[in-house]
Amino acid sequence: MKRNFLLFPFIALLAFSCSTDRGIQQILGINAEAPVFLECQPVSSTEIVFRFSHPVRLVSLNMDPALKAAGVEEGNEVKISFDRPLEEGKRFTADILVEDTDRNSLNVIVPFRARNDRMPLLVFNELRFDNSSSNHKVEFVEFKALEDGNLGAMRLFVAHQSLTGPFYEFPPAEVKAGEYIVLHTRTVEEGCVDETGQDLGLSKGVEAEKTARDFWIPGNKKLLHNTNGLWLLDQDDRIIDALLLSEAPELAGVSAALTKTFYAAAEFLGKNNAWDPDDAVITRGTTNTRTLCRDETIPHERKAINWYITATSCATPGKINNTKRNN
Repeated sequence: MKRNFLLFPFIALLAFSCSTDRGIQQILGINAEAPVFLECQPVSSTEIVFRFSHPVRLVSLNMDPALKAAGVEEGNEVKISFDRPLEEGKRFTADILVEDTDRNSLNVIVPFRARNDRMPLLVFNELRFDNSSSNHKVEFVEFKALEDGNLGAMRLFVAHQSLTGPFYEFPPAEVKAGEYIVLHTRTVEEGCVDETGQDLGLSKGVEAEKTARDFWIPGNKKLLHNTNGLWLLDQDDRIIDALLLSEAPELAGVSAALTKTFYAAAEFLGKNNAWDPDDAVITRGTTNTRTLCRDETIPHERKAINWYITATSCATPGKINNTKRNN
């Protein structure tokens, strides 16, 4: 009996000594879970909020380009205030180190764009889904600004590429009502630069109109398909404009991958009252020179009837849409 009695403390001590650090921390009442970073969001022109899974305090913050914080509020949300408004839609990178009350620390490096409350109403206006290597005329998405504003931080989503991640995020650029903005989805020439300032003749691409604003996606891959869903979002995830596309009625002959994309996009746009899922624009018949165009002679509405396919050689990136229609 004595042997068993004396052995018990030894077994208990051995069990305790073999416990994990996490188990010891739990026994001592210490929170072993490090904070988790949730998101970064600009909430005003002078304030950025970093959200975490539980309350934290700020240890350090470094901004690129350099900015000095004027004030800090801590907790589940760490709100950083600056003493001057940030440039609308300007891209920054924050290197933030926080820790909780149990000294669990977390270092996060996160890019974000400053708050932009002057986004204009931008509408889809013309699209090309086919590339021509012989004349450098590539796929594009054209927009038309219906009011003045700044494009910075406006996000374009292309369903076939991703339903959750933006296909393109606009840099800061002041635009005027009536201005055409063309996003070329390939770059196959020299001198194709983004036109973010007043000089609209800066870009030297073959279809870069001197009266339109041009932006370019690097690389030479096909990124745009004619069975798709496209939408523009502001920084509060509100839909600015949308477009639902199908190569053929009832998706006849459309690949399984694009069909899946279409239904996912249709569901998303339908739930957000951005487009009728049963009213897709039919894109069969588009070519490199026969583009899909919005009828600019009638008020803008998110309806398939407002769209048509131009006649051969009537593509007009950066200009008012040609009214000649493909028969």
